[in-house]
Amino acid sequence: MNTHEWALIIFTIVMQMAVGSFIILGGVHFFATRSNGIDEADKLSDRALLAIGPVVVVGLLVTFLHLGNPLNAPRAIANIGTSWLSREVLLSLLFCIGGAAFAFLQWRKISTPVVRNVLGWIVAAIGIALVYSMSMVYRLFSVPAWDMATTQITFFVTTFLLGSLAMGAAFVANFWYVRRKNMDPKNVHYTMLATSLRWIALIAIALLGLQFIIMPLYLASLGMNGTAAAADSVEMIAQQDGLIFALRLVLLFAGAGLLAVFVYSMAASESKLRVVGNMAYLAFTLVLISEILSRYLFYASMVRIGL
Repeated sequence: MNTHEWALIIFTIVMQMAVGSFIILGGVHFFATRSNGIDEADKLSDRALLAIGPVVVVGLLVTFLHLGNPLNAPRAIANIGTSWLSREVLLSLLFCIGGAAFAFLQWRKISTPVVRNVLGWIVAAIGIALVYSMSMVYRLFSVPAWDMATTQITFFVTTFLLGSLAMGAAFVANFWYVRRKNMDPKNVHYTMLATSLRWIALIAIALLGLQFIIMPLYLASLGMNGTAAAADSVEMIAQQDGLIFALRLVLLFAGAGLLAVFVYSMAASESKLRVVGNMAYLAFTLVLISEILSRYLFYASMVRIGL
């Protein structure tokens, strides 16, 4: 696999993770505001919002590697009316700019919460459109392994699975920061953290189940495609890179399955919070590696019809 394809792996994963993190963070803030008030919700989410920033910056930088030459950026968005790649590049830029504007307003508490929330939902909508555009770039009739509905489904599963687990890890880090600074005399943040982690664990388990439904259906559909290109893709996934495929499944099951169950069952006990926090970090790390391997297989499975 060449450098360009590794740039695509990094670009798609970090941008999808950023979109998912932004949306999950917005949902947590919404419910935390209704339970504990906006000031406490801001203490939970503002520092977690910082964790998205570096990810977005990495995605933006890799966008230029994705283009091959930064000078190609204006040319890349010139065909927005007909090209999904142009839409992907434009939406990436809009998501980065909109996310930065939202973070600045939120941190500085500029304008009203309603205005900031409206901007946040606009950025989230741009993010959803971005992930969809990413998936449509690969719906190529000449590549049977990509030209399937599972491309869109798996891109969105990655978005919300990595986004939720990344925010779980960020919330844990934020909690210990608040605890060290003695900023939580009423112990409100523990309650918000425990609730958030349990919902994140449920999301991870649900998406894990979806993944294990999609994968056999995908391989079965690809095997019945009838083209030599599809058969070559199946052979590559199941045999040539079979160990990578198996490792991806093991890491996914361990991170999004077993650890999520432990996090859900133990989050209600404050005495076990440090263990739960470490599990949240580990779950995110394992699933991130799993998704990198999955995206590697995605690009490696590209076999064109007639070539």
